[in-house]
Amino acid sequence: MTEPAERAPLGSLRSQLLRWLLIPLAALVMIDAVSVYNNALEAADQAYDRSLLASTRALAERVTIAGGRVVADVPYVALDSFETDTLGRIYYRVTGVKGEHVSGYEDLPPLPRNAARSDAYPALVYFYHATYRKEPVRIAALYQPVYDDSMRGIALIQVGETLEGRHELSRKILLDTLARQALLVLAAALLAWFAVRFVLRPLMQLTADVEARSPTDLSNFDPDLVHREVRPLVAAMNGYMARLQTLISGQRRFIADASHQLRTPLTVLKTQAELALRADDPKAMREIVESIARTTDATVHLANRLLTLARAEHGAAVADLQPVSLVETARQVGLDLALQAVRKDIDLEFDTDGEEDVTVQANPLLLHELISNLVDNALRYTPAGGRVSLRVCNDDGGLLEIEDNGPGIAPPERDKVFAPFYRAAASQAANADGSGLGLTIVRDIAAMHKADIVLSEGSRGAGLKVSVRFPVFVV
Repeated sequence: MTEPAERAPLGSLRSQLLRWLLIPLAALVMIDAVSVYNNALEAADQAYDRSLLASTRALAERVTIAGGRVVADVPYVALDSFETDTLGRIYYRVTGVKGEHVSGYEDLPPLPRNAARSDAYPALVYFYHATYRKEPVRIAALYQPVYDDSMRGIALIQVGETLEGRHELSRKILLDTLARQALLVLAAALLAWFAVRFVLRPLMQLTADVEARSPTDLSNFDPDLVHREVRPLVAAMNGYMARLQTLISGQRRFIADASHQLRTPLTVLKTQAELALRADDPKAMREIVESIARTTDATVHLANRLLTLARAEHGAAVADLQPVSLVETARQVGLDLALQAVRKDIDLEFDTDGEEDVTVQANPLLLHELISNLVDNALRYTPAGGRVSLRVCNDDGGLLEIEDNGPGIAPPERDKVFAPFYRAAASQAANADGSGLGLTIVRDIAAMHKADIVLSEGSRGAGLKVSVRFPVFVV
């Protein structure tokens, strides 16, 4: 199975916000700049075409008929102005009614057949682009009626100009547009930077507050000091610190309880070991060693109970819930503790009320620990020759019942026995070596599985019956 790739760090929130604001803004500005530039070029073309048409009309007014032919009376000064302009060159041509060359540049490109007449002006004028003398030109072609008593017809007047002026105006429009848009982007960037800095100030203050906290300060942060969108994060932080406080409190309580409970047996072990070292009689030494073994067994049992309690209290396996067979788990516990029952001559019964299987949502290890603690308690406090029954059935969810005919627990003490290290009076009389943690472990594991525990009197009027009801299993 391939391992997931390492995720790259997200980086600065401020820089990401600025990028998400400024990059789309710059793109929009560029689109707007192109649009403005195209509109400006269109307006410039219209202005130049209007000027070109005016020159064409001025030339058309000089075209007349004289001696039965079309003539163009263009003064020398006018010709000189047509030859050149401050921003480029201007060329013209006059064609007679029969297509003959009358005046101007005879090689000026003719009007294309597919040229469309301009609808912007009432005159019969056509505008088209061509190349003349290896330079691009814009040409206006105007059909001008001419007539006298001898003939009548339509002459063609063409005036073309090179595009230096248009290109110069285009460059100026482009540079002006880009300059304005660049200033706009720069102003927007500065405003966005100050806005993001201002908006993120509460978050930066929260960061400073977190860094300034002492390791032992787990008090809540005030969610009203940040924006509404960040308040769920602050609430999650507060909830996490509350859970952390609970965990730390549980650890402190566990350490205090463990040190208190283990101090006595360890002191006894040390005393017994010192007695064994001073003993000269082998029989006395054997008795002391046997006592050390019993004390060691009791200490190991206590340590195991403490570790199980710590794991249950800290919820180490809450997330590992899965469908588990309550019948099979209870049967396995019965098999595991059968030897203990045989040693005490106790009749250990297992009953499923004819149920083939009962499935619950649980952690397998902790469920096994819960049943083991209940059955172990029943075996420890039931006298030799007694009876312990283990029953599983499906009754609105998984129902587990452990019943014994031991000393039982008085009703006033049934709520107290779930507290750590509390032992009922009858239990102390029946077994002085108990740890007082079995039912505490059972309570924590049951709470983890949302199960209910009920302590009641045995069905035969004696002993104790513990009922654990698990929620209905939903597939």
